[in-house]
This record gives sequence, structure tokens and C-alpha cells, in this order.
Amino acid sequence: MADRIFGWLAQGSAWLTLGTLLAILVSLTISAWPAIQKYGLGFLTSTTWDPVKEDFGGLVMIYGTLMTSFIALLIAVPISFGIALFLTELSPAWLKRPLGTAIELLAAIPSIVYGMWGLLVFGPILATYVQQPLQKMFKGVPYLEALFSGPPVGIGILSAGIILAIMIIPFIAAVMRDVFEVTPTLLKESAYGLGATTWEVVSTVVLPYTKAGVVGGIMLGLGRAIGETMAVTFVIGNFNQLDSLSLFQAANSITSALANEFAEAGEGLHQASLMYLGLILFFITFVVLSLSKLLLSQLRKSEGAKT
Repeated sequence: MADRIFGWLAQGSAWLTLGTLLAILVSLTISAWPAIQKYGLGFLTSTTWDPVKEDFGGLVMIYGTLMTSFIALLIAVPISFGIALFLTELSPAWLKRPLGTAIELLAAIPSIVYGMWGLLVFGPILATYVQQPLQKMFKGVPYLEALFSGPPVGIGILSAGIILAIMIIPFIAAVMRDVFEVTPTLLKESAYGLGATTWEVVSTVVLPYTKAGVVGGIMLGLGRAIGETMAVTFVIGNFNQLDSLSLFQAANSITSALANEFAEAGEGLHQASLMYLGLILFFITFVVLSLSKLLLSQLRKSEGAKT
């Protein structure tokens, strides 16, 4: 009887989780329905956001969310890989524990602290020592001049992406380090015994053995970046127009728009449009997780193919 009760409780927990997920989806859809009825899929391609005229489009927020997350991954993944590789293969024994603990402590810093630091400290440094030299270097160069254009104030898409990268590095690095340590020592020692270098051991032994865990860590970091609110709100600029595709363009994200406007949004299309943005964020996260599961399944299918 005890085993049956335990089985029922476990199954009930699984169904409760699924039911909660469906309830969130249904409530978001109901709340966003007036905006869905009026704008339809055109909401995804419209750059207009005018609460006064009740004309709303979510392209600016969607672009800001995806672009900042992409920049964060582009920066965080190589750095996290280097950290995990150093801690597991190259670091002296006395340094592993304090360095690993210091990196994990970055995850304990509240996001609002990252946002304040980004706005008051990192933003001016980025504007003075990165944006202005880049603008002078590429002045008059087609495409590249537009890529780095904008007022040198240190806030915008690139700034938000870098802050997000700093925030997700501890998560990705911790997962990579843990899965690297799972690799059997015998396999690595055998490769070293055959004359392989450290990089050859990592690329031909460690990564193939732990690729599922590595992809899982990257997806964990991506989910963290997509859903981050306060840090992005401080440094992205909260600008609801898309004047250019510059990396230093002030923009907005879905989470930032919800945080800034939801409390003051009146009932009607404004509130429904914000809920529509929340529904879109839900689907973006769902698509990312689905793609990661598909990628992991493909990786498992290809295991042993070379052998």
C-alpha cells in the first residue's frame, strides 16, 4: 500500500505540473484575446507602440529579447567553456575550490544589482572606451558605421547583452564543469597515454562524452537570459521604437515592457497587448526548449556513428 500511495503521489505531482502549465497558457490566452482578435499575427511584425492611440505592435520587444539573448550566449558560452576546462583539466588543486566557489557566487548576486552596476559603472565605460573608438574607426564604412551608430550613452542592446552574459556565465560554467568531471578518468588517461594534448583530450573524449550535458547547460543559460527582467530594464534603454539595427541602439524587451507598463496599463487593449507579449514570451521559451530537446535527441542518435 505504501508503494501504491507513493506512486499515486508521484504521478499526481507530474499531472499537477502539467496542469499548472496549461492553466498559465489558458489564462494568458484569455487575457490577451482582445489584442489577438484586433491585431492577429500582425502584432508580431508591427513596430508601433502607442498607448495613447491604442495602437500596439510587439516587434521591437521581440527583437530586443532575442537579440540580447543571442549576444549573451555568444559571449557567455566560450567563456563558460574556458572556465570549466580550466577548473577540470588545468587548474592546480589548491585553486579549484576557491575559484569555483567565486564563480558560483556570481549567481547569488541579485539581478537589480547587476542592473545598477551596468547603468552607473559599466555603461559609461562601454560608451567611452568601446563605442566611441568603434564609431571613429568605422566612420564612413558601409554597414559597419550603422552597426555601431547611436549616441554614446552606454545603454542599449549590446550593453544589455553583456550584462546578461555576465549573469548566465555561472550557470553554464557550473553545469559544464560538473559534466566534464563525470567523464571517466580512465578514458582521459588513456588518451594522454597515447600522446594526446589537453585540447585533443577535451575535443575527442570529454566533449563527445558530455555533449548532452553541455547543451543542457547552454539551454539553461538561454532560458535565464530570455526571462531576465530587472537587469535588462536598467540598461536596455526602454525605447519602444526601432530606428536602426545598431548594437548601441536603445530598445526594449518583453520582460522590461511588462515590468515598466503593466502596473499603469488600463483595462482594454493596452493590458491585453502586454498579456499578448507575455504569451509570445511563453511560446519563445517553449520553442527554445523544444529545439534543445530535438538537438539532444539527434546527438543521442549520432552517438557511436563514427565508431
